[in-house]
Amino acid sequence: MEEDDKKLLDDKPLMEDDTEELEDPEVVLDCVPREAEQKAGLGSSCPGIEQSKDKQKQRLTAQEKMQASLLRRDLSQVDQLHEEKDLFIQKTRGELRACRRRMELLVKQQESVAAEMAAERAANNMAAMGRLEAASQRLCSELKNEWDLQARMMAVLQQSESALWQIEVQEGQLEDARKSAQEEAAAARRGLQERAAKQLDREMGASEKAEQNRLLRARRCVHLQKELGLRQQKLVEEAQKNHRKALKFLKASLGRIREQEQKEELETREHMRRRMDAVLALKNSISANRETLRKFQAWGQTKRELAEQQAQAEKKAILAQGGDAFKHLCHQRRRQELEAQNRAFEEEQKRRKQEIVSRLLKEEAVEDRRRPRPEPPRPAGQRSLRDQTWSYVATVCDGQNAEAPPCCPLPDVPGQRPGPAPEQIKENKSRFYQSSLLLTAISSESVQGDGSSLSGEDTLAWPEIPGLWKEDYKPFQVSKEDVDRKPVGGTKMDKDILARTMQRLRSGVIHKQVASGREFRGCPFNSKPKFIHFKDFDVGKVYKKKITLINATYTINYCKLVGVDEGLQDFIHVDFDPPGPLSAGMSCEVLVTFKPMINKDLEGNVSFLAQTGGFSVPLKCSTKKCSLSLDKELIDFGSYTVGETAIRTITLTNTGGLGTRFRFLLASETCEMDTSQSALKLSSIFTYEDKSFYDKFTTSFSEHQMEGNESSPTDVPSQKESGKLDVKEQEEGHPIESEGVTLTTIMTIPPNEEQMEFSLGETTEGDIGPFSSIKVPVIFTPIVPGTVQNSFKVVFKNQQCPTLYFKVVGVAIDVPVWVLKPNVDLKICMYDRLYQDSILVHTRSKAALRLKFEVCKELRGHMELLPETGYIQALSSYSVQLKFLPRHSLPEDAGKYFDKETRVLEAPMTIWVADQIKPLGFTVHAVVTTSDLELSPAGLDFGYCTIYEAIRTQISLCNHSLLPQEFGFVGLPKFVDIQPNDGFGTILPLETLQLDVIFQPTKAKEYNFELICKSEINRCFKLACRAVGVHPPLELSHYQIKFAATSLYDTSVATLYVINSHLSMNSLTHSVPRIGSEDAFPVGPTSFEFLLPPDSPITISPLVGTVWPGKRCLVRVAFRPVLPSELIHQEAFQALSRKAEIKLSQKETVTQRKDQRRPSFSMLRLQNQDRLLQASASQPPEVQKEDLASSSQEYQSAQASLTRSFQGKFDKFVVPCVVASGDTKDRKGTEPLSFSPHNTLYLELWCPAVAPSIVVTSDKGKTIINFGDIAAGHRGIKKVSIQNISPEDLDLEYSVLNPDGPFVLLNPTIRLPSGETQVLDLSFSPRESVLAQETLDIITKKGTLSLALMGTGVASTITCSIEGDVLNMGYVIARESVSLGFKLQNNSLLPIKFSMQLDSLSSRSRDQHRLPQFLASPDQRTEVVGTQNYSGQSVFSVVPVEGIMEPGKAQDFTVTFSPDHESLYFSDRLQVVLFEKKVSHHILLKGAAREHMMFVEGGDPLDVPVESLTVIPPFDLEHREEAEELKPILVTLDYVQLDPDTQAPPATRELQVGCIRTTQLSAKKTVEFSMDNIAALQHKGFTIEPSKGSVERGQTKAISISWTPPIDFDPDHPLMASALLQLRGDVKETYKVLFVAQVVTGP
Repeated sequence: MEEDDKKLLDDKPLMEDDTEELEDPEVVLDCVPREAEQKAGLGSSCPGIEQSKDKQKQRLTAQEKMQASLLRRDLSQVDQLHEEKDLFIQKTRGELRACRRRMELLVKQQESVAAEMAAERAANNMAAMGRLEAASQRLCSELKNEWDLQARMMAVLQQSESALWQIEVQEGQLEDARKSAQEEAAAARRGLQERAAKQLDREMGASEKAEQNRLLRARRCVHLQKELGLRQQKLVEEAQKNHRKALKFLKASLGRIREQEQKEELETREHMRRRMDAVLALKNSISANRETLRKFQAWGQTKRELAEQQAQAEKKAILAQGGDAFKHLCHQRRRQELEAQNRAFEEEQKRRKQEIVSRLLKEEAVEDRRRPRPEPPRPAGQRSLRDQTWSYVATVCDGQNAEAPPCCPLPDVPGQRPGPAPEQIKENKSRFYQSSLLLTAISSESVQGDGSSLSGEDTLAWPEIPGLWKEDYKPFQVSKEDVDRKPVGGTKMDKDILARTMQRLRSGVIHKQVASGREFRGCPFNSKPKFIHFKDFDVGKVYKKKITLINATYTINYCKLVGVDEGLQDFIHVDFDPPGPLSAGMSCEVLVTFKPMINKDLEGNVSFLAQTGGFSVPLKCSTKKCSLSLDKELIDFGSYTVGETAIRTITLTNTGGLGTRFRFLLASETCEMDTSQSALKLSSIFTYEDKSFYDKFTTSFSEHQMEGNESSPTDVPSQKESGKLDVKEQEEGHPIESEGVTLTTIMTIPPNEEQMEFSLGETTEGDIGPFSSIKVPVIFTPIVPGTVQNSFKVVFKNQQCPTLYFKVVGVAIDVPVWVLKPNVDLKICMYDRLYQDSILVHTRSKAALRLKFEVCKELRGHMELLPETGYIQALSSYSVQLKFLPRHSLPEDAGKYFDKETRVLEAPMTIWVADQIKPLGFTVHAVVTTSDLELSPAGLDFGYCTIYEAIRTQISLCNHSLLPQEFGFVGLPKFVDIQPNDGFGTILPLETLQLDVIFQPTKAKEYNFELICKSEINRCFKLACRAVGVHPPLELSHYQIKFAATSLYDTSVATLYVINSHLSMNSLTHSVPRIGSEDAFPVGPTSFEFLLPPDSPITISPLVGTVWPGKRCLVRVAFRPVLPSELIHQEAFQALSRKAEIKLSQKETVTQRKDQRRPSFSMLRLQNQDRLLQASASQPPEVQKEDLASSSQEYQSAQASLTRSFQGKFDKFVVPCVVASGDTKDRKGTEPLSFSPHNTLYLELWCPAVAPSIVVTSDKGKTIINFGDIAAGHRGIKKVSIQNISPEDLDLEYSVLNPDGPFVLLNPTIRLPSGETQVLDLSFSPRESVLAQETLDIITKKGTLSLALMGTGVASTITCSIEGDVLNMGYVIARESVSLGFKLQNNSLLPIKFSMQLDSLSSRSRDQHRLPQFLASPDQRTEVVGTQNYSGQSVFSVVPVEGIMEPGKAQDFTVTFSPDHESLYFSDRLQVVLFEKKVSHHILLKGAAREHMMFVEGGDPLDVPVESLTVIPPFDLEHREEAEELKPILVTLDYVQLDPDTQAPPATRELQVGCIRTTQLSAKKTVEFSMDNIAALQHKGFTIEPSKGSVERGQTKAISISWTPPIDFDPDHPLMASALLQLRGDVKETYKVLFVAQVVTGP
């Protein structure tokens, strides 16, 4: 700071260049005075600047602006410098005041120390005196330092104040310039304020104008809003009016729409019903066709067998004649193939001709439709191409005689050429209607029939175009590419191109409609009705329907007719006059005219185009159809007497538009449905040889039957019979009739008696019209008594109508008096019990009748009818009471009416009716059984039972009756209980119930009692019981433990107490332990022992113990369910066998591919399985278990698999606890205690085991997490995956790990959803070498999963080859280097990462602020970093710096000592850091450097081991000898003499003289040393050996110094002597050795 002030205050010449002044900040203040003078000159030369406003407004020049900016910058710098200097002075004064306060404190401390010294001196305390003197010296030195610091601070303060004064002087010089600058700034501010005021006035005027404009716009807006409000109100009123009108029309429209929807719903239901009927008919048709096809297949199979037999016969005949049968067969086969090829060729020719004809017809129709032209003149009688084509097709289809209709008749279109004559049209129509159903099913290929009788040369009698058949006509050769002409209407590509073109043209017409920010989407027009349906039309008539199109868009729209579908153009004509623009909600009408030309259902669309897009209206035309149904399917006449007549009516209804003929028949009769209506002549088609065409006919016929839904169940028998006849005729070789094919078989069934009872009325056959109904009466005339039923069917002439069936049922009765229940069933009855029933007798007679009731004489003692005689009124009923009381003598009395084996009674009863010879009988049925109950065994002996337990014994209760009986054990004593249901219940017939009798005595005595069981009829059955009650000397706090559901490998623990409450033998005051009535148990220590069942998952601790009177013993019971090892071994071996089988099968597959002649793979697999089974069976189970260890991978996989699939298990264990008198310690050796079996206590354990809710999925399900070996201070992490296999989500809790332990759970999860897996991170961080084990319990409400955590902490132990951890580099010539090596050995089992750190290079040592070491006392010096190089480089370096040491390996290190100046106190500390954390070794590095090659060491230290911070420049070699001085060496010798009478050994010391090995060239290779004044030293008792000598390079030599006190030595005064030690090497050095010797008499 002082240097800056000096630079700033030095006088420097003014720079002429302004740019250089700006660049050099040091000359700013130098320029200030002259600039100030210039500024002052400017101010004095212009005194009128402030008065003249015009001159103030003049602009300054660039130079003046530059000078003003420089002046302002200089002023700011001077102000800143003044502030800094002032702040520095204040800070210095504060430090000076603090220094003075410290000095005052030190003075006070000196005074206090002086006072203490005086006190201690008075007390003659030398130790305290020494301490106080040291403290006084320290205070003096500190006070001196403070005085020096105060002097320096005073000097600095004076300099700063002087600099501040100079700055204030300069500020005074610049005061005028500052004032002028302030005035200019004030003038500038005033100008700115004036300009701001003017600008404010202008803005105020502009804002007023803007406010006026705003008010004007507001008035205009208000006016416009009023106008818009009036307009809007008018529009709203008009809209409301329109809305009311539209609402009126809308309601009407909605009403019509609802009516239409209801009609459509009814039509849909009717259509669904018809479809269901059609599906049923189709199902029947399919079954019939399948039967027909099955017959045809059988016929074909028979034909092939006959052909095969014929070929064999021919072969045998040829062989018998001696010919070549093979050659004959080959010739025959070739001939057949040639004939088949010829037939195929002819069929192909016919097909091509047919295609040509159809193509000609289509082209003719298209051309006539496109360009109507007048008919060209032709000769009279000449037929047109159309007529010739029809004639040719008819000739081809019928051969020579048969005729067929055209494939696709075309309607007459206006503008076409006239067709054939009316007579010919009628003839064609008659032929068409006479063709059979089978011919309709035949495809165009099969219609062509046999082509052998056709000739294509005479098909056209006259050419259509003259000149084509002339002899000189040369046919035009059409190229191959033009053979296949394009179809009518163009190819598919032409149609696609046309469609795309039309789409592009229409896209230009279609526009999006957006109204009020909303784009219209959807159908632009709504059709009313939505669906155009021409229903039940007739061919030739004209139908018209009118539809209304309503604009459904937001605004105006247009509508244009596009047309109808291509398939409807010949039948549908649409009259539509485009109405122009239609507003939203407006409508237009469209007239659709339908002129049917063919009797076929049609469907399509009428397409329109609107401005927003196209839309279409669906259109459907349906033919007339029949829809027939019966009002009922079952007619039940009920009961009628024989001879009466009953009539019921059944209604046949037709809801379709087509009538048909019907006929009512019995279901067993067959109607004569003649299907030969077309009189089809198939003699030229169905020939025996043309099998291929026959197959085609069969296929087409079956397809037609499956698609047409025209067959009915009535046709099935006829088709079957016709198939049989045809096959039979063909097998016999008879040709089929040439007149036609008839598929009708008349089956006459002879009428039976049932058919005579039901008959139909007169109207059983007739016609039913459309939408009409017919009622047919059904008459029931009973002839024979009993139930009569029959089935009828209704068949129709229309094949599309299915056959309808209905059933008739009736009952015929013959007598007037009858019993409603002719069999009276009394069910099961017991002996000696009364049973009653009522018998109801009915009459049809119109007069009263007398009745007499009679019981057979065998049963009169057991059964009775009351009253015996009675009168029944006309057309009424009479009730008779039946009483039945079976006795035990019933089996003997009843005789034949009673079956002793089945116990069934059948008793006939008779009712005699007056004036009637034949009596009326009925039978009474009953099963008579006993009411005995049997108890077994006859007596119960419970044995000995303690009062703390209950004995349960089972008894059997058998019911010998055939009826269930209620029973109950009554009058039970308090110490007996019977379960279930407390001994009450119901026992089924012949059932045996097992009942548990539970006996729990209350005191020690003998028990004898009876159990009484009563039945519901108050019968008693007794059971005798006896027992002995025992009072044991010990008792358990709990006799039953119910463990919670415990997961596999989890543990549930329960505790109980064994109590000895036997304190006194006085039986009068309390019950004493005894067995029955025996003597009481003695008072004293009582022992117990729990006897666990073998291989049980129960652990009890302790098993054996002794309880003293009045004491109790705690017992711990643990339940840990595990999987049996045998089951795990079995699962593991099954997995191994499967793997072995797969491997073996793969090998065998490879082998089988190589050798195909070897046995099959399945046989080999079976053989290998047998071998594996035999091998596994041959090995004993013990060997297999030994081979598979529990730690193996297969064993653990099997265990995890079984654990996941464990379904749960419940076990109940009863653990006996035997009791004996005495202490277990008193028995001798293994002598057992005298346990009494009667005093045994029993502990019942309920152990439910369940599958674990949480399982470990990682590491094959292991629950032992072994971290292995981890270095101490480091961390290892293991991831454990757990999965929730339970069906519900679980909340997880964790046991607390040892907070001071090495295990930590890093990511505990509190919830685990069902089926999901969570990964837990476990950390192991050992702090020392230790084997750590802990258990982590994952606790849920369903169980606990225990994870065993294991890990070993391994200490990172390494050994160093350096003894004492001090590496002395020795002496080195300055600016040279020397290297030494050492080793580190890794003795741990883990690889160790190491790094070498020097304290001199660590940031920690640099950050510590302490006093310099040369100011601290030797005891306070703790730094190990000594002298360092002047260059800043480290004087010590080590290689390598970091790396990894493998276990058991050693690492070599090299330390290099490189000093750059002379010093004896080079030192540093090398730290071996392991894993970047732990410091393993501290190695102290020492070294010394000399400028020359000789050195001496071994004396006492005379200076501090830390160099001063001042660098001492080296002397020149010329002046070195002049500046040479003696270097002191202090050698202290202590002669220890403990006993004055004994000669002590001399005191010895050594000095080491060494020669440094160097690479520099030197004249001398050795160092010579010599010590003078040896004689004087010897006189004083000193012995020095050797006194002179030489030392080689790199060697040292010891100078031994010993001292023995001379005779005249004064022990109170130390002996001092000195000698000169001279070293001669490259230079000469002299050391003054000072010897100080003293005698020490104590340790």
